[in-house]
Amino acid sequence: MKYSEALAHKKEALKKADESVLKSYHIIIVPADTGESSKYIEDFSKKPDDFNDSSCKKYCSNDEYEVVSFNKEEESH
Repeated sequence: MKYSEALAHKKEALKKADESVLKSYHIIIVPADTGESSKYIEDFSKKPDDFNDSSCKKYCSNDEYEVVSFNKEEESH
């Protein structure tokens, strides 16, 4: 899906998710390409606060995106 569609899809997913899901999972927009998506998630996971929705555009070569959720890592201090 195009970025604007992915953004709308993410907003809808956030609206429907309950609080436990929001606490336990990242819901993010990633490039649809598996390799690009893996690289983005790897970088995102290191410093989630440094990323916003449009950050994925820098990782995407074909303007195709998807919305994914994955478990948040335990915060290590």
